[in-house]
Amino acid sequence: MIKDILREAVERMQSALDSLEEDLSAIRTGRASPGLVEKLPVDYYGTHTPMIQLASISVPEPRQLLIRPFDPASLKDIERAILVSDLGLTPNSDGKTIRLSLPQLTEERRHELVKVVHNRMEETRVKIRNIRRDLIRDLRDFEKEGLISEDNQERGEKELQDITDKINDKVEEVGTKKEKEIMEV
Repeated sequence: MIKDILREAVERMQSALDSLEEDLSAIRTGRASPGLVEKLPVDYYGTHTPMIQLASISVPEPRQLLIRPFDPASLKDIERAILVSDLGLTPNSDGKTIRLSLPQLTEERRHELVKVVHNRMEETRVKIRNIRRDLIRDLRDFEKEGLISEDNQERGEKELQDITDKINDKVEEVGTKKEKEIMEV
């Protein structure tokens, strides 16, 4: 029973960490990254489709993305999606491909992006704490119902705290790495 709870803790906390990594990949750094536009929703024949399903995205130069639609008819839809997004980028199309040139980030914009990273990290830590709280409540309920002993409940809580600490360390690691990428000139 305790092993099941600990397994659930690892799965749910790892899921929160994966979600953070995915969120941070969409935050712009000084270099071009396909992650910047991969999840961008494109209105393709009335359906919101992630760009990664409609085009290949490559990085020919450090500050440029090259988008090659699989279907040439989707070129205009992809351009429109980029224009209405909050990326602040203007697509340059030659009729077959789209080039996105990423301008140099200003110092002020870099600091704003670091704040966004810190906010996302804190949101993830809150999710992790909520998962821990829920599972500790489950352990205590099991102990009250007599399904596990008090010693096992305390041991379970300690192991749960260890898992929480490890995941929080990974959150810090991921956030620090992204912060360095953003601040790199």
